[in-house]
Amino acid sequence: MSDLLATPKEMKNVILHGLRSALLTLGSATKAELSQKLGISFPTISKFLAQMEAAGELLTVGLDDSSGGRRAQRYAYNPEFMLGLAIFFETTDLSYTIFNCIGEIKEQGTTSLINDVPSLTRQISQLIEIHPKISSIAIGVPGAVNNNGVLIHIPDYPSFEHINLKQLLEEQFSLPVVVENDMNAAVLGYYKNGGNQDNPSLVYLYFGQNGPGSGIMINGDVVRGNTFFSGEVSFVPQYDHANFHQALKNDNSKLDAISRLVATFAAIINPRTIIFNEAEVTASILERVAEHSAAYIPKQHLPQLTASDLKADYLNGLQSLGLDLMISASS
Repeated sequence: MSDLLATPKEMKNVILHGLRSALLTLGSATKAELSQKLGISFPTISKFLAQMEAAGELLTVGLDDSSGGRRAQRYAYNPEFMLGLAIFFETTDLSYTIFNCIGEIKEQGTTSLINDVPSLTRQISQLIEIHPKISSIAIGVPGAVNNNGVLIHIPDYPSFEHINLKQLLEEQFSLPVVVENDMNAAVLGYYKNGGNQDNPSLVYLYFGQNGPGSGIMINGDVVRGNTFFSGEVSFVPQYDHANFHQALKNDNSKLDAISRLVATFAAIINPRTIIFNEAEVTASILERVAEHSAAYIPKQHLPQLTASDLKADYLNGLQSLGLDLMISASS
């Protein structure tokens, strides 16, 4: 958005986002510190903070030590002012986390899911009824999602295929919604949790209950692709008559198939790390994959292979997306 073309409402939302983000990042700040950090005038900062404090968004956390003048009030963001809902489903299970603005978990659980949209909306309605401060919804799905929130490839859930889930839920609940592919959320969550911050070129690989998939990050950005189909590694052709998904089903070719895919990623995007779901691999398996991959590509170009908690990374990624929606909301 160009500041020259921004409406007053858009500018208000930009300032609110900046203030919320700064306070959550810094922990606390004075008006002068916020003015300097955001490049916004002191009177404008004072006006917005007064409005936020009146609404209950801010906490006062004491006065700074005096440097000869009037002691400055220090402010912190009220982490309970808004809650986020992160939710994802796989097979017949629906897992959810309700969290506050600093990522503290207020409730989490897993319930059964009937595989249709009305079932999903009923579950969300029940959670919002219990937690009326929910202000954003982040949903992870085991399929490809385009930029508008349409599920363009979700073969194990035919009733969700081609549904604009973002639009449907925003209209029903009057809340901002983000819909994200499961592995894109997982690689984002791994990165946000401190994974390879110095060189954020990562691949997260999952063999999966619904078939394999991957999330790809290059230079800190999640790669979604031209038609939002990036990471659908099931379709990668590996043998004359088998793609990666088919090869994984054969115990005789599984190790070679994984090693070929590692080598393929190394040759095309040269990632720093490939992350596996720790429930699917052991240290000895990763050692064998690394050794086998070196038969296809020079060893010095192979990525580090590691394992992580996929569910935790997935939810972390969804929480990050949901938090960004919350702090971007208009007052």
